Amino acid sequence: MQLTNRQLFYQHLALPANIAEAIEIVKAEGIYLYDINGRPYTDLVSGVSVSNVGHRHPMVLAAIHKQLEQYLHLMVYGKYIQSPQVKLAGKMAEHLPESLNSVFFVNSGSEAIEGALKLAKRITGRTEIAAFKNAYHGSTHGALSVLGNEEMKNAYRPLLPDVRFLQFTNEAELERITERTACVVAEPVQAEAGIRLPGKSYHKKLRARCDKTGSILIFDEVQMGFGRTGKLFAFENFGIVPDILCLAKGMGGGMPIGAFVSSAKNMALLTHNPALGHITTFGGHPVSCAAALASLEVILEDGLHEKAEKKGKLFVDSLQSHPVVQNIRRAGLMLAVEIKAGFSVSKLVKLLQANGLIVDQFLFNNSSFRIAPPLTITEKEIRGVAREVVKSLDELYEHTV
Repeated sequence: MQLTNRQLFYQHLALPANIAEAIEIVKAEGIYLYDINGRPYTDLVSGVSVSNVGHRHPMVLAAIHKQLEQYLHLMVYGKYIQSPQVKLAGKMAEHLPESLNSVFFVNSGSEAIEGALKLAKRITGRTEIAAFKNAYHGSTHGALSVLGNEEMKNAYRPLLPDVRFLQFTNEAELERITERTACVVAEPVQAEAGIRLPGKSYHKKLRARCDKTGSILIFDEVQMGFGRTGKLFAFENFGIVPDILCLAKGMGGGMPIGAFVSSAKNMALLTHNPALGHITTFGGHPVSCAAALASLEVILEDGLHEKAEKKGKLFVDSLQSHPVVQNIRRAGLMLAVEIKAGFSVSKLVKLLQANGLIVDQFLFNNSSFRIAPPLTITEKEIRGVAREVVKSLDELYEHTV
């Protein structure tokens, strides 16, 4: 007897959490996911900020198909000049400051963090790393070491030594960054903490402190890059430039790719003493790079990053007055909707799914839910989605009060 996909899912697929009612998706298009019965769901998570240009964007698909006709994996990159890699790196450099002109392609956000940590140690010759409480940077050992939640990492110790944690937005704690500190790893906007934004001057003071101590400033824009915050890159909102920028998720238009970006001078340190200072077999895969270049061109040509602010505000205007909503924190088209005490976010997520909306909870904030649809969502679609969210909030209110 042949097993169904659902049976195979639960019997043979290694899962990171217990999932009681997984939806079997057979198609995705634009902002919609379709299940095995043909029912559409509006994707308000974007695969955790991956599908910034929507699912199966025509330009991304065309770029993938074109590259498939030329070549797939050739060799660890650096051995051959491969058009998708160099064109993507060049296009990124066009839209980044001169000090961020060299791109090292990897496969994921975690890998980007790993590479950035190694590069910072190589640049400074120091060992101490400063990170922030309630920050998420990935699940590999190095990335887990700078993750700011003890519950998620206790079972995997020992991790990297010499890591200290600061309280995000606490300016007084910046003094704990010293001449021993190799690098400071920060999200410009803390995502999994529930969209926590710093004060207007905080990142400038963080930048100044790193300059004073000679510490490398690493910005993790794995979730917030590529138009999500209303700028192409989130650091542009704060009037500073990091020394190393980590990217992934929304970079590939749905394909797996990541990168850490710094100056050519810094990156050259990975080429000697030892040679092959950082290497990855599939980093910069030609198909992923072709997709990423097409995705970046869509964002730029359609001005999706410029429209994200207005679209995000439209959600706020539609939802903020509901009696169940405590407040809404927002960076562009990434929202954390905080629910008042006494109402269950988990229950609301199920109601939203029953009404055809896919949302998500945050790792380090259990009183909010995430709204982060593809940046391609239209204002008309937002108004329709908002009505369904309000309907679900009404149902939660009626079931609770």
